[in-house]
Amino acid sequence: MPDPISWSAAMPYYAAALAVGYLLGSIPFGLIITRFAGLGDIRDIGSGNIGATNALRTGNKWVAGGTFLGDMAKGAAAVLLAREFGPDLAVIAAFGALVGHIFPVWLRFKGGKGISTYIGILLALAWPVGLLFCATWLVVALIFRMSSLSSLVAALLSPVYFVWVDQWQMVELSILLVILVFYAHRENIQRLLSGTEPHIGQKDDA
Repeated sequence: MPDPISWSAAMPYYAAALAVGYLLGSIPFGLIITRFAGLGDIRDIGSGNIGATNALRTGNKWVAGGTFLGDMAKGAAAVLLAREFGPDLAVIAAFGALVGHIFPVWLRFKGGKGISTYIGILLALAWPVGLLFCATWLVVALIFRMSSLSSLVAALLSPVYFVWVDQWQMVELSILLVILVFYAHRENIQRLLSGTEPHIGQKDDA
């Protein structure tokens, strides 16, 4: 039986997984797609966020859909690529991808809220959890008509879903990623608490 790899020997692989995950996550699909479509800089539209919700404010559903798919794909790609070299590396790449989306180096560390990327990560780590996340988002959105509340509730329940599908090894990672998502939504949380958070369809919905 081969000896387990030492921490010092594994460190370069962990660093590479984190870096690749971060660089993939930091690709600003919302900005790229809106510019390619001739719609200008998404940071000058609506809330200024680079995610799919704000991309929808361009009035172009294809742009919003492309942004959602691109952001989701980069999260999944980071996990799937790293998984080829080991499950631990997939976990590290997942963390890097979400950090990259929320704090992209190309945009002076001002990125999106992380939901689309988180969905991609969940689908790659354990697809039933990703589907449960999406189902939760839809149910909450139908009831309360608030995108941010739907995202926060779905994210908060994702560690529970990992337990439900017997993926206990992913619970700690999901808790860490949920903390990042909540941090990215801190302004939305303040508005939810004050009762001023816009509903889906309102122009100021962030």
